[in-house]
Amino acid sequence: MNGEIRDREIRVISQDGEMLGVMTPREALLLAEEADLDLVKISPNAVPPVCKIMDWGKFKFEQAKKEKENRRNQKVIELKEVQLSMTIDVGDLNVKAKQATRFLEAGNKVKVTIRLRGRQMAHANLARDVINNFYESLKDICVVEKPINMEGRNLIQILAPKKQ
Repeated sequence: MNGEIRDREIRVISQDGEMLGVMTPREALLLAEEADLDLVKISPNAVPPVCKIMDWGKFKFEQAKKEKENRRNQKVIELKEVQLSMTIDVGDLNVKAKQATRFLEAGNKVKVTIRLRGRQMAHANLARDVINNFYESLKDICVVEKPINMEGRNLIQILAPKKQ
């Protein structure tokens, strides 16, 4: 910026985007000072480097404003968990499905978990059937992001909301 530009020749662009041509940094700095603005190097890797005459303070302010706006409009996706059991009944499964539907409609991902206890480890295929039935009841509003996977004593599946 300004006096810190050490290149022999630079390509200069005016504040309204007009190409002023190739000149020395000293000439460009005089033009910038006449307009009471700053000379800023925007493309240092170009040959010759490209500099623009602009109001640096205003540019930084506008950039910070855009970043703040982008952060405000950003949607944070959470991972909600729904725990089932291998012996869950139809009514309870529907209650859990309704809860998962609320999470998915809010734009969050749902982690479906079944913890296998004792002898249930020998019948993991029954737990897979429970998770598959759970997914079947929700398949119109979600997609499988991570298929059923055994992690220790837990069977886990992650569901994500469908894109509209």
